[in-house]
Amino acid sequence: MKPEPMKPEPMNPEPMNPEPMNPEPMNLEPMNGRYLYCIADSSIAETLGDIGIEANEVYGIPYDDLCAIVHNCPARPYESEDQEIVKGWVIAHQKVVDAAWERFGTVIPIGFDTIVQGIAAVDPEENMKNWLKDDYDNLKAKMEKIRDRAEYGVQVLWDSKIAAQRIAENNLDIKKLDQEIKSKPRGIAYMYRQKLKDLLKKEMENRADRYFKEFYEKIIPHADDIRVEKTRKTEDKEKQMLLNLSCLLPKDASKKLGEELEKIEAMKGFSVRYTGPWPPYSFV
Repeated sequence: MKPEPMKPEPMNPEPMNPEPMNPEPMNLEPMNGRYLYCIADSSIAETLGDIGIEANEVYGIPYDDLCAIVHNCPARPYESEDQEIVKGWVIAHQKVVDAAWERFGTVIPIGFDTIVQGIAAVDPEENMKNWLKDDYDNLKAKMEKIRDRAEYGVQVLWDSKIAAQRIAENNLDIKKLDQEIKSKPRGIAYMYRQKLKDLLKKEMENRADRYFKEFYEKIIPHADDIRVEKTRKTEDKEKQMLLNLSCLLPKDASKKLGEELEKIEAMKGFSVRYTGPWPPYSFV
């Protein structure tokens, strides 16, 4: 199985924002800032072109062997009541991170709307360099963790209707209760059906938990790191998401993970969504 060459819905990772550095003095005019997209594995100040949010020019601010990828902006958040505008900003942010990732090979993605401003006699560009200097060891450790690696998404779903039917056919307690219902008066039969429903639900939950552990154990040998994400509802009501994982692994190792996922997808009633690669938002 090959990962789909696409992104999921715009992520909302925990941003690795710099501390609210140097709040704007109350008696000064609003200052300029630098909108931060990512930290690149580079020491060269170069431009990536007018590819930023609202077509801003994107360029690098280097410190030692790291480089902050930024654009110039007012020192205030990007805010709008129009969700389509916000969505466009988020997508533009991700496209810049993708472009930097392709250019430099390894980048630390930063969460949307991270802005560094200047204070007093220190302009925002100098302030950005100060942050890179102060947090250098931490940034370098993160850079080494994700070097030559990418993030892949793995979602395993099952058909709840098929799963319930299989359980009903093989669970002796459920089969017995189902037979008893047929011989009960209507009122009592209704109570028995509720009991049957609860029993089936409990067994479904137990089975889902077992499958989660089984699939997780099959996937973990093929990833350097894994984050368990929240499961989400699907458009198909019959399909339920059993596990939702973000996996960090070398780009050239994705084939082996895909082969393991093919085995899961070959199981009756199961389907797999395998996406990536993209910059490792979930691991920085």
